[in-house]
Amino acid sequence: MLYALLSVHLLRKKNSRRERNRSLLYFTYMSIEKKTEIIRGLAEDMIAEEPGYFLVDVKLKPGNSIQVLLDADEGVSLNKCVSYNRLLYKTIEEKALFAPGDFALEVSSPGLDEPLKLPRQYQKNIGRAVEVVLKDGQKVSGKLLAAEPQIVVEETKGKGKKQETVQHTFSLEQIKTTKIQIVF
Repeated sequence: MLYALLSVHLLRKKNSRRERNRSLLYFTYMSIEKKTEIIRGLAEDMIAEEPGYFLVDVKLKPGNSIQVLLDADEGVSLNKCVSYNRLLYKTIEEKALFAPGDFALEVSSPGLDEPLKLPRQYQKNIGRAVEVVLKDGQKVSGKLLAAEPQIVVEETKGKGKKQETVQHTFSLEQIKTTKIQIVF
């Protein structure tokens, strides 16, 4: 009888310890899409106090490498990226999305190699040279003239006296990628 009570007690103790461990490691078995969605929400909450800032993208890469891309109407400073990185890193650790020390976080502005994704990014880059690749494969290079409600790109064709200017109008749904071009 004593043996039976002792084994039941040990079994309960073992199960309660297992439940504690399971609840602590809940997020480690979560899908990448769910983790990305949670991190996106945390990042949006983090920048909610500053209306000039907006979240462009959140990428979760193999090895738990997280990349958060922020942009702002007036540009993103390095100091802001550092402070947001520290704040978001701490929040992710508190939420136990990953095992302690088992993730890397990079908070930065999208570089020139990143395509424009949001209407707000198009608006910010009016007047700059862009290359637009449409979903049908057509490429248009020119100056971004407008971004709301349609994307308008002014393309210059030909040289000298045969030079002509053509304006192209696209909806965001037609565009596969748009990248900023560096003109020297």
